[in-house]
Amino acid sequence: MTFATLPDDVERVRLVVVGAGPMGRAWLHTIVADEGVELVGIADLAVQVADEAAAEIGRPGLPTGADGVELARRTGAHAIVDATVPAAHHPVTLAALRAGIPVLGEKPAAATVAQALSLAAAAELTGRLFMVSQSRRYNDQLFAARERARGLGRAGILSVDFFQSPHFGGFRDEMASPLLLDMAIHQFDMARFLLGADPVSVLCDEYNPAWSWYAGDAAATAAFEFDGGARFVFTGSWCSPGAETSWNGSWRLSAERGTLLWDGDNPSTVDAVGVAPPAVEVAAPGDGIAGSLREFVAALRTGVEPMGRVHANILSLAMVEAAMLSARTGRRVTLDEILDASLAAALAAERDDEVRAVMAGWRSARDALQA
Repeated sequence: MTFATLPDDVERVRLVVVGAGPMGRAWLHTIVADEGVELVGIADLAVQVADEAAAEIGRPGLPTGADGVELARRTGAHAIVDATVPAAHHPVTLAALRAGIPVLGEKPAAATVAQALSLAAAAELTGRLFMVSQSRRYNDQLFAARERARGLGRAGILSVDFFQSPHFGGFRDEMASPLLLDMAIHQFDMARFLLGADPVSVLCDEYNPAWSWYAGDAAATAAFEFDGGARFVFTGSWCSPGAETSWNGSWRLSAERGTLLWDGDNPSTVDAVGVAPPAVEVAAPGDGIAGSLREFVAALRTGVEPMGRVHANILSLAMVEAAMLSARTGRRVTLDEILDASLAAALAAERDDEVRAVMAGWRSARDALQA
């Protein structure tokens, strides 16, 4: 599926960041460090917060405002980086796409799969790129691990342990499913990347340890079946002090001809049987959100589809919703169940007639995502 690219004479891609909270400020520092882009404005509903963020990065006087689209038009921005809280992703991104402005958005694509499908339809309608920054894919060690895994033949079981104890404060402490929705989506997405396959179903148990400082469930175990028969098991907690894992998690892949181990912070290792471990020289486009930014800019210049395009990313969010539904109901949930219900919900909720018409023309949500 094609999207509009930038004119050849654009030397630096002009960006407006929407959202000046902690994540927005991480994006601001990343953008000012990248010579291929130019920060031209910061938008936040609290304009004073945007002004303070501009001063923090040494850019007092940078244009600011409460409306990202208005600011992008005022400054001649080529694209918007949406670093708002998840609940704001749908309105902010939809407004930008409808204004003809490409968007690089923080994960998740939206607060729900239904809203993410609406944004995918808006991207199709407008011919503008909406890419989700699933930033933990952008890791040289992960790219190398995937290449090594390919040399081990058919995958059997992929597992990851994730144990951390962050005290964030703010919206995460009040979320119903903080670990699954705000963190596990990274490991779910990384599993899709490592296996080169998509999920079929999940059985999940979600709970909250007695000592947890989160209002919602901060621990979970989820077992996914993937296309081709491989299994992926996630076990994690956001309230587990002591002997903490990497923020990437601690991984093990058991495959046809051996096992791959990756602790999340150092190069992976392979114990192969009957074959020599492949020599790997592969690197991500960049590290973390800097890698997301670099691939987004390259996509705008070349038209080459980035791996974070919204259509390709939605299944990672659907894995989260499927796991949450499984935990609530105590049964195995299929991804198609989530996709079909989400498309029905999106059609019922959509207020933009043209966006609704795009979704109504899809044979199914899965077909639309694979187009």
